[in-house]
Amino acid sequence: MMVAEKHGASCHMALPLDSSEHPLFPPLPSYDPPTPARKMQYYARRTISFFLSLGFLTLIFLGALVCTAGTVISDAISRLKGKKTPKRPFHAEERARRLARTKSDKQWHRKQQKKHVDEEQGPEECPPLEGGKDPIVCDVAYYARRVGLDVETFRVQTEDGFIITLWHVYNPQEYTALSAAQRCERGPSVFGQPKKLESARGNSNRRYPVLLIHGLLQSSGTYCTNDDDSLAFYLCKSGYDVWLGNNRCGLHPEHTSLSTSDPQMWSWDIRHLGTLDLAALTSRVLYETGFEKLGLVCHSQGTTQTFVALAKEHRPELGERLSVFCALAPAAYAGPLVSKSYFRFMSIMSPDLFRLFFGIHSFIPFMMTVRRVIHPKIYGTLAYWVFSFLFGWSDARWERDLRDRMFQFAPVYVSAESMRWWLGSESFAKHGCILSTIDEIEKDGHHPGKTGTEHGDDPADACLGGPKDHSWFGPQLPPFALWIGGSDALVDGRRLLDRFKSGREPHVHLVHSKIIEEYEHLDVLWAMDAVEQVAKEVRQILWTTMPEEARNVCRIPRGINQTLHETEE
Repeated sequence: MMVAEKHGASCHMALPLDSSEHPLFPPLPSYDPPTPARKMQYYARRTISFFLSLGFLTLIFLGALVCTAGTVISDAISRLKGKKTPKRPFHAEERARRLARTKSDKQWHRKQQKKHVDEEQGPEECPPLEGGKDPIVCDVAYYARRVGLDVETFRVQTEDGFIITLWHVYNPQEYTALSAAQRCERGPSVFGQPKKLESARGNSNRRYPVLLIHGLLQSSGTYCTNDDDSLAFYLCKSGYDVWLGNNRCGLHPEHTSLSTSDPQMWSWDIRHLGTLDLAALTSRVLYETGFEKLGLVCHSQGTTQTFVALAKEHRPELGERLSVFCALAPAAYAGPLVSKSYFRFMSIMSPDLFRLFFGIHSFIPFMMTVRRVIHPKIYGTLAYWVFSFLFGWSDARWERDLRDRMFQFAPVYVSAESMRWWLGSESFAKHGCILSTIDEIEKDGHHPGKTGTEHGDDPADACLGGPKDHSWFGPQLPPFALWIGGSDALVDGRRLLDRFKSGREPHVHLVHSKIIEEYEHLDVLWAMDAVEQVAKEVRQILWTTMPEEARNVCRIPRGINQTLHETEE
């Protein structure tokens, strides 16, 4: 199944997965090493796709602009008619936070001038290391320092040669950052011997490691934009050892032997993110912390790559390294949004036409250029309009003053082939599911309680020992926990929950599930009540599913209900 590329052995990128025909994962194109003639050909294709994809993006932007203008005009007409426009759900809380942030900014400036802590404020457990008015930057370490934490960056090498980044969130009063040499890549092998920990770290005050993985077109900076309410900072201050994993290419594409102009570097899809990137990130966190398992928290596409990796035919042994898998807005089944005209347009394209429009390299790299050159406030507004138009969510439950931050970490570089898997004619957009074909979904019949021939299984299967097994997972799974947005139009978390509860996945141990009816796709991260609705429960689930030997050497996170754990045991 897996073929690890020998480090430095060749400039060819070995396919790490079985490239044979697969109804859910069509074969990826293979490219020979670039010759001068091929380089000219690739340059010509990039030029053509630049203009075609820019035209597509322009149409999307115009659609978003018209939609936004329509909403603004409609609200203005309502006000002129004397109708009251509904207030935002957290109007009062939003205003209170704005005033508190203004006060905090003034206190920061006063402290900088006086060089001491205000007596009226008193000592702080995690005093801010940065402050004042937020310049809005694409830097997780900066936002960590604003809440008294910090971030160090590790370089991680995947088995097929990509260099990906891993951010470690830490409390500078408890931990000293490692040197750059200690944080560099360690080679392509994974799950080797863990690092020998210093004796001082072997006491009962260690932090249990938690790895967070981001969604499509994002980096893990999305977990760090809401000050103390950010999931990464919240878990760190609760007492966990927090690591933020980023998939290949991301903010800065890098490979051990391939250049960004080489289409070999961009020939990958969701399976590579799960079986290679997630495995490499998990391995590095376990190596650095010395634990045998970690807690995994993922959002959207991060859940997809995990489900794919844990599937029986991919890398199920990864499940033995996880104490729990917390899935936020789990993306396994498509929501109604996939039927929108612009997505249908992409889904009817043949593979060759898709590659003509969107290239064989990065997917619409112009978006990343815009993010770099436009003022962050202007970019934040434009990005919100476009992504809201595309994905059907709003900022109604977010703290609007922080919205521009949220879009400094999106979009990022992804391959056109990975987007073709999501939106093209052969994969997710066609089947509406990550691990079942249309035929298998129809056999399920949307009747969770039915079994055998009632699901439409071939009667001949009974002669071979019963109905065909269409389960996705084997026995090596960690416990699962799901948080589902009830108003999420992008993915259908209810269908996944129904599948797990129906017994179709006998090896899934569902320790927690919650449908938050009013939540849209990104509200599980950015809603103003996400700490109450999601983060506190994630904090508890991580503790109750932790291996007993780890619990014996780890501090008890703040706010943990130990009685609940004892009751479950």
